[in-house]
Formats: sequence, C-alpha cells, structure tokens
Amino acid sequence: MRSAAWAGFLAVSLTASAHAPTSLKEAYKGDFLIGAAMNAALITGEDARGDAIIETQFNAISPADALKWAFVHPQPGKYDFTLADQYVAFGLKHHMNILGHNLVWHEEVPGWVFRDSKGHLLSRDALLARMRRHIQTVVGRYKGKINCWDVVNEALNEDGTMRQSLWYKIIGPDYIEKAFEYAHEADPHALLGYNDYNLEKPAKRKAAIALVKRLKADGIPIAYVGLQDHDSLTWPTVEQEDATISAFAALGVKVAISELDINVLPTPGGQPTADVNLHIRQNPKLNPYVNGLPESVQKELAARYAGLFRVFLKHRGQIMRVTFWGVTNGDSWLNNWPVKGRTDYPLLFGRNGSPNLSFDAVMRVASEASRH
Repeated sequence: MRSAAWAGFLAVSLTASAHAPTSLKEAYKGDFLIGAAMNAALITGEDARGDAIIETQFNAISPADALKWAFVHPQPGKYDFTLADQYVAFGLKHHMNILGHNLVWHEEVPGWVFRDSKGHLLSRDALLARMRRHIQTVVGRYKGKINCWDVVNEALNEDGTMRQSLWYKIIGPDYIEKAFEYAHEADPHALLGYNDYNLEKPAKRKAAIALVKRLKADGIPIAYVGLQDHDSLTWPTVEQEDATISAFAALGVKVAISELDINVLPTPGGQPTADVNLHIRQNPKLNPYVNGLPESVQKELAARYAGLFRVFLKHRGQIMRVTFWGVTNGDSWLNNWPVKGRTDYPLLFGRNGSPNLSFDAVMRVASEASRH
C-alpha cells in the first residue's frame, strides 16, 4: 500500500489538456515528474528567462547548492536560510515537487563540522550529535514543504568501497543509517533517498545495492536511489542504464534520474566521473565548440537523449522523477568542470533560452509512446 507521502508526491501534475503537449511536464504527465536544478540566479529571480522556462516546462525543482551544509550552516550555531527559503517559496508558488539536496556529503561541508573549539577531531558521539542537530533543524524547517530529501550523497568509491570521508572515519559506516534515522525523525512523511554518480558501473552498483539492502534490513526508510546520470555521448549505454534501473527497482525502491546532463566535450582521462575535485588544465583540444555545436553533434546528442528517455519510459512505473542538472546550456556546471571556461551543450535549452534539437527529440519520444 502506498504511503501518504508517495500519494502526495504523485499528486503534483498538470491539468489535463486535449491538445498536443507543448511542454516537457505535459508530455510526460502520468509517467514521471520532470525537474530542473536551480542555481542562485534562478532562485533569486535574477535569471528571469530561466525562471520562465522552469515555470513552463517543469513540475519539480532541485537546489544546486542552496541547501548544502556550507550554505545553510556556514558557522557553528549560525544558520542562513535566505536562499533556501526563496527556493522553497518558488516551488510552493508554482505548485512544484520540491527536493531537498543534500544533507550529508563529503563536499561543501565546512571544516568546523568535524572539529571541536581547539581544532581536534570530534568523537563519534559528538559528531553524531552535530549531524542530528543539523538535519533536524534543516529538515524540520521545511517539514510539509519539501517532501523528498537526498539524505546521503556520494558515499561510495568507484570500486565499491566506502569513501574515506571524515563522516566515515569518525562515525563509521553506520553514519549513513544515522543520517536517515535523523531525517525520518525530523519529517516522518518525507521520502528519503541515497544519491550517487556512476552507479551504472558494476562494482559501484553492486555496493549501492548492498547498501540499500542493508538499510532496508535495518528498517531504515529508504524510498529511492538517485542515479545522477552525468552522462557522455557514449556512456553509459542504454543497456547499462536499463540494467541499473532494473536492479534498484528489484529492491523495492523507486529510482530518480537526479542530475541528468550529457557532456558533448572530450573527457579528460577517458574515464567517466562526476568527482567535483577533478581539475584539468585548460587545453584548446578539450574545448572544441567555442563558436557553436556542429549540426552533426547536435543530432548525435538528440539521438542520445532519445535513447535514454526511451529507457526511462520503459521504467515509468519505477522512475519517480527525471531532473536535468540546470536549465540552459549557459547554466551548466560542465562549462567549468573539470576544465574551467569550456563551452558545453549538455541540456535541452540553448544559451538564449530556446529549445534545441534534444528538446525536440525528448518530446518526440513521449509522443511516440502515447501512440502505442
């Protein structure tokens, strides 16, 4: 039997329309929510053009940074919810599904979190207490407004071992369970999830599956797994994506495509990753499309998006949300990672706000599905 939280989640939808869909959210109504990540300019209204696209095209939002520890809790005992409150207000105003991203991560967390007033590392109990206060303060503030939380972000290494973060080193592997417990205490009706990248890799996926099984065996209320899907034109294959979604759905949890974009630029090192600590020196060979994306690559990108969305539709019963990590190509974090100043084209809307060939392809996939 579905929970009240899940029923409330599914209630976010468009009014029925007899005409052909003109927006992403209308095209995929009844399949899954369509989301976009909001940066500070979008949240504050500085990027009015981007906000208009969100209002028209999307029915779910994620905060790029506004709810991360460094932004809402920069100093001991000092919270700053200015940007986060604006983010939530935007979602409420436009009747959107509002995601909380994220509560526990090894990045964008101030160093003081792990240390006492003398600079010494905290004990396990002291860090757990600090984590609990933070989670209960943040989740409690938005109880009944934010109904999904990425509780733990990127706890696994590429080989499936646990990331040796200070959370892990001080608390131990059960820091994940504790984070979920504290979030559930703060809002028993919120849907709680684990979020990571490269879960299409067999070793990392195997470890994430084991993690979900462990949480469920311990009675921890994990509702979904977020597949970040920071993809390239060739990786993961549609078969790998299909198998990954199936593997998590088989565990009795939902899947969120949580941070979707497709990098069309050369991948330094040749290995797929979304490690924010990766920094590569500028090289013109790594930035080949400064003056625009060739039509041949535009078509390749559109075909790539179409292939992925066909997989998503195949799993419409298991996927709760597909969220793009940004709105226009100019917003994308990929313009500055892992090489600063690159010109990338990973999203469905161009720098001028116009829908591109990839948008058309994604809309066409929905149209094809409606005819079958």
